[in-house]
Amino acid sequence: MDLDELRQKRAADLQAQLADRQAEQETRVAMELQKDAVLKQLLTPAAKSRLTTLKLGNPLLAEQVEKLVIYLAQSGRVQKIDDATLKQLLSKISGEKREITIKRK
Repeated sequence: MDLDELRQKRAADLQAQLADRQAEQETRVAMELQKDAVLKQLLTPAAKSRLTTLKLGNPLLAEQVEKLVIYLAQSGRVQKIDDATLKQLLSKISGEKREITIKRK
């Protein structure tokens, strides 16, 4: 093999990797749009607002809540989730919070 063949092979490999990444990105975006559409149907405006605020502050917890809401809807346990129900789900997922007290001497 000469240098030109190696360059062409490397360029082809890089293009294949780029195409794979673009396909993965498109799939990820499509799944995110589908998830948002499902959540929009399931959550009331107040609950959606709370979830959006939570997503800004704690993205991992928000992701868990989104997955739980979608699971509950798919299993037929809920039809529509209001703000109070979302608060209950959040408290169940986050568990008990530690109380921190500061004592000054």
